[in-house]
Formats: sequence, C-alpha cells, structure tokens
Amino acid sequence: MTPDEPACFFRREGDHAFRATHLTEGAWNPAEQHIAPALGLIGHAIEADMRARRGDDPLVLSRLSYDILGVIPIGVVSIETAVIRPGRTIELVEAKLLYDGRACVLARAWALKAYDTSAIAGTALDPIPARETLSEHTFDGVWAGACVRTLDGRREQLGQGRARGWLNTDVALIGGEVVGPTARTLGLVDFANGITPRCGPETALFPNVDLTVHLLREPVGEWLGFDTAVSFGSVGIGLTHSILHDAQGPLGSVSQSLTVRPR
Repeated sequence: MTPDEPACFFRREGDHAFRATHLTEGAWNPAEQHIAPALGLIGHAIEADMRARRGDDPLVLSRLSYDILGVIPIGVVSIETAVIRPGRTIELVEAKLLYDGRACVLARAWALKAYDTSAIAGTALDPIPARETLSEHTFDGVWAGACVRTLDGRREQLGQGRARGWLNTDVALIGGEVVGPTARTLGLVDFANGITPRCGPETALFPNVDLTVHLLREPVGEWLGFDTAVSFGSVGIGLTHSILHDAQGPLGSVSQSLTVRPR
C-alpha cells in the first residue's frame, strides 16, 4: 500500500479472488484474518452474482447464515457462488470462501423480491440512543490485531455482557471498488461479539463458530447500531445476540454461537 492509497481490507486479484491486507488482522490471533471483513466480502460476492444473473430484476437479501469452518490466513481467498433454489421472487444462494482450495466459510442467503409495504411497516423493537449522546469507545487494550483498531465506536455499558452502541469504519471493504450498503453492513456485524464481552480474552476464549443475520431492509447510513446481550452457559457454549440499528431505526438481528474455553 502506498501512502496515497486508501486503506482497504481486500484488493481484487481476479474475477473471484481477493488478497487480504494487514488490516484484516484478527483479534484472537493477528496472524489470521478477523472474520468480520470476510463476511462482508461474501455478501458482496452474492450480490454481484445476483446482479450478473438477474440484471434489472433484483432481489433483496433478507437472511445470511454463515458457518465458520476454520481460521483464514492473511493471503489470497476466493469465493464460489451457486443458486440452490432459483425463483422469480425468491432465491436461496450458497457461497464458499476458500483459502488455498480449503473451504473456510460456508454461507447461505435468502433473497426476496421487494414490495411496497410502507403503509403497514412498523416494529415493536425499541430504539437505541443516538450515537452523539454516547461516549467514545475503543477496543485498544482489550483486543489484538489491526482490524478492531480500524473501528470508530460509541458505547453505553448497561451491565456485564450487556451494552448498546454504534460502530463505523472508514476502511474500504475492497480497494477501488463500490460496495453496497448491505455488504458494508455485513462487514461490521461480527464485531458484536467483542462489544461487551462477559470476560476479557485473558480469562477465556469465546470465538463464534457461526453468524446469522436477518435484515428488514437495505441499511441506511454508514454507522451500524447494536443492542447486544452476551450469555455464557455452564458447558462451554455461549450466545451473542444483537438487535441491529441504522439511521432509520431497528434494522434486523444477528446471533452468534460461541465456543467458550477457559484459559
């Protein structure tokens, strides 16, 4: 990266290949990628595949479910997509992120036709405080790796494993490439697991093995809000659950299953 080149998490190296930059350094191990940007990259690839196939008949992503099969070294990854359930108004798309031929993440996405439901739109979900009213929050001193240091955060701590806040990054998902608001949001959702941990990483490891996000609509604005609760069970299993918010209010939800391992 030259001094004048904008910061990015990935650079395209081919139709389906991308090279991760050092800014993807993970929180558990800086020699491995943080999974957050990779999830956004997969979402971007799914949307690009739909545009290429459907042209002027787009669908809207409503749910993405990611299974994390293993760690991803910082290097070149590739993405393969396939339509599992084709349809005029509903599609199920599958994507694989591979490193050196090894599948690291499997994803499935439901994409639905958009209808005008503005006359009946509404939610019982509570709003969260505006980011301007919350204190600045950084991950410095808690988490390792360059990826989390790219974040601009605001947070209101409500208790152990319970917080509300906002996150943003000025680092591009893919250098020199336009990324839509949904893919950009998908590149931030995995940070939910580190916003308000029940204990520090020096006490226990608690990486997530999956992530499922449901969206009510296409996100608006660059900041993503989280209303997050973290729970640890008694047999080494945990759950991070968040209601997502954007500039227009509640946006959807994200859940992460954790493997909790005391040090």
